[in-house]
Amino acid sequence: MLVFIDESGIHKKIEHSTFVLVYIETENYGEIEKQIQEVENKLKINYFHWAKMVWKVKEKFMDAVLGLDFKAKIAVIENPINPAQELERVLTHMIVERNIRNIYIDGKKPKWYERRIKKILRDKGISVKKLRTVKSSQFPGIRLADMVAGLSRYYFDKKNLAKISTYYQRLQKKIIVMIE
Repeated sequence: MLVFIDESGIHKKIEHSTFVLVYIETENYGEIEKQIQEVENKLKINYFHWAKMVWKVKEKFMDAVLGLDFKAKIAVIENPINPAQELERVLTHMIVERNIRNIYIDGKKPKWYERRIKKILRDKGISVKKLRTVKSSQFPGIRLADMVAGLSRYYFDKKNLAKISTYYQRLQKKIIVMIE
């Protein structure tokens, strides 16, 4: 199993923040990676990033990838937050599996962020060698986690609910844990 971690809105003073863990079974990852890259090619984008995409691109991307085989764990927290405390609190409850092959975290993170995650992994008996911070352009799984984080935050912030609700309902079928 591969785990991709992304968050959205942790810098904000209002509304919500989301921490998302996207779980993909190891056997399925190659196919999911290929399908995400095909969608991005069709959309004529280098790689998907929620904050940088216009709504039409987001819609087409969500239409395609919400049909893929993955599971998501989402924590939604009301802002303002202390990212370090919340990260430790939610990941303690969200990372419970034993068969994790690798964990990928989106973006260059500060040392404290990586140390907190490594501590959580050590406490759970998971090798910290499995943890890597990566750029979203490197791994389609990270881009999938970014889409889930952005969609979830928009839904809880009630932004464009008329447009977002249908996609969030599709996502809800893939959510295995939700912390609010």
